[in-house]
Amino acid sequence: MSESEDASAPATPARQDSTPAASDATPSTPGGSENGEPRRGPAGLQQQFRAFAKYGDSKSDGTQITLSQADKWMKQAKVIDGKTVTTTDTGIAFKKFKQQKIHFKEFQKFLDDLAASKKVAPDKMKGKLTACGAPGHKSNASPGTKSNVYDRLCDVSKYGASHRQRFDEHGKGRGAVGRRDDHANSGYVTGYKHQDTYPQKR
Repeated sequence: MSESEDASAPATPARQDSTPAASDATPSTPGGSENGEPRRGPAGLQQQFRAFAKYGDSKSDGTQITLSQADKWMKQAKVIDGKTVTTTDTGIAFKKFKQQKIHFKEFQKFLDDLAASKKVAPDKMKGKLTACGAPGHKSNASPGTKSNVYDRLCDVSKYGASHRQRFDEHGKGRGAVGRRDDHANSGYVTGYKHQDTYPQKR
């Protein structure tokens, strides 16, 4: 083939890559939530800090937290368990700042000092605080056993004196009959078992 024919031949189009361009990918939000779960890391901890700093104080802007709010947060996260960490420990660590409210940066120092004094990993402590949910959330609450409660309350063997008359032998309430004394006015004393056993006089 001559050079002139080669030059006039149409150019073969370049093969397009099926992989989408990086610019088309959905940008990820640093520290964002995933499937509604609390954000992890420092961003998630700070988000929780703001929420609990406003908890119970309508005038708070969430930038400073009190010892009382911090204790509520740590109890909900089960950091304060009454054994390893107590409210006395948090009070001592908080008192070092010599102020009633502390900022997030100081709160992180508070956690580090508390963890060091109790020989607890600070990252584990911060992880619990991040994952405990919104203020007032009770995800670990155990459901009540209703049947056991009613069985116990209706067990007449656990009642004394006249209170046993409130239920029958099946544990069913007797209503007003079990709450009042009806006098027969028969002339016999209460509890007498030989009524009408003597022959009547003619």
